[in-house]
This record gives sequence, C-alpha cells and structure tokens, in this order.
Amino acid sequence: MMHSPSTTGSRLAGRARGLLTAFGAASAAHLGSLLTGKGAVEQATKPALMPLLAAHAGAADGPTPGLLTGALLASAAGDVLLQVEDERAFLAGMGSFAAAHVCYIAMFAKQGALTDRRRTAIVAAGYGLAWLVMMHQLWPGLGGLRGPVAGYSLLLAATAVSSAGLGRRAGLGGGLFLLSDTLIATRLAKWKQLPGHEFWIMVTYLAAQYLLATAALKAAQED
Repeated sequence: MMHSPSTTGSRLAGRARGLLTAFGAASAAHLGSLLTGKGAVEQATKPALMPLLAAHAGAADGPTPGLLTGALLASAAGDVLLQVEDERAFLAGMGSFAAAHVCYIAMFAKQGALTDRRRTAIVAAGYGLAWLVMMHQLWPGLGGLRGPVAGYSLLLAATAVSSAGLGRRAGLGGGLFLLSDTLIATRLAKWKQLPGHEFWIMVTYLAAQYLLATAALKAAQED
C-alpha cells in the first residue's frame, strides 16, 4: 500500500517525538538514581541515553548531519567506558569524548558557525582565558592526567567556541558541556565535591547534548 508524503511525514514526526520522550524518561530515571543511590538503575540507563538522542536525531524531519550521529555515538561509547573503574578505561572514554568533540567542531564549522571571524575571535579569547585559569587551578592535583586533561579541555573549549557561532541554543550547550567536564576535572584533582556532585555533572551533560543536537538539527533543516 502506498502512503502519502503527509502520512509518512506524520509517522516520522511521531517516531521522533516518541524517541525524544524515551530520552527524557531515561534521563529522568538516571538523574533520579543519582539522587537516590540506586546504582543498578544508574548503570542500566546511562548506556541508553545518547543512543536514544541519536535515534531521535535520525528520525527528525529533514536531514540529519552524519557528524551529529558520530558525536552522539562516540559520546555513548565514552559513557560506557567511564562506568568502568579503571584508569585505562577512563583514558579510552576520554578519547571517545575527544572524538565526539572533533565531530561537533567539524559539524558546526560546516554549518557556518565560524564565518563571523570577529565574533569567533572574541568568544575564543574569552574561553581561552577561562581555560588558562581552569588549568592553573587544577594543575597541581591532576598528577599523571595533566597532559590528557589539558588536551581534552582544549577540545572542549573549541566546541564551546564553535557552538557559540551557531546561536544561543548551541552556545549554551557548548558552555554546559564545558561546565560538566570541568566538574569531572575537579574530582580528578581531588577538590572538595559539591553535594550531589554526580547529579550536577550529568544534568549539565544531558542538557548540553540535547541543546547541541537540537541546534544542529535546526541548522541542517535551514540549509
């Protein structure tokens, strides 16, 4: 049976909404588990978060940038690896997230986020200063992780800079991603942790990924 374009589009839109609802539900369950100490729920939900967001992006109306799918799936791999209590797994997870940031930076550049050179230079100067201050404060406590954290945080800052050129939504996402991973870095540097530290890491991370993904989808639809 042949279906009209409007019927097919309606089905795709419904599927996209359903997947976004599933992402929201999994995120809420994960964040709740962090507040209640339900480790089994935390471990079960974390690997599903980014694949659900990637599936939503793939089902959304209009083109889905391949680099966005790559960024979300690389992030999913990083999420899984960071659940393993092992330094090699941690470094591998950091590498997966580094690949995600390379995808984000390349995608935003392709979408024209860096065309305003003056604005890009101003934003880059601001984030560059923040990076220097952050690394100066964290450096003494990072030990053997100094090099990996310094290199990875530069990619984080570059994602924040490039996302800012795509608009407020993407720019906020890039800033929240930087904040989320800065909270992880303070734990690595053995700083005193905030109450509910893991919750704040994940709530800023999930908001960041959602904002970046939806901003990228909107930009792709407008091209």
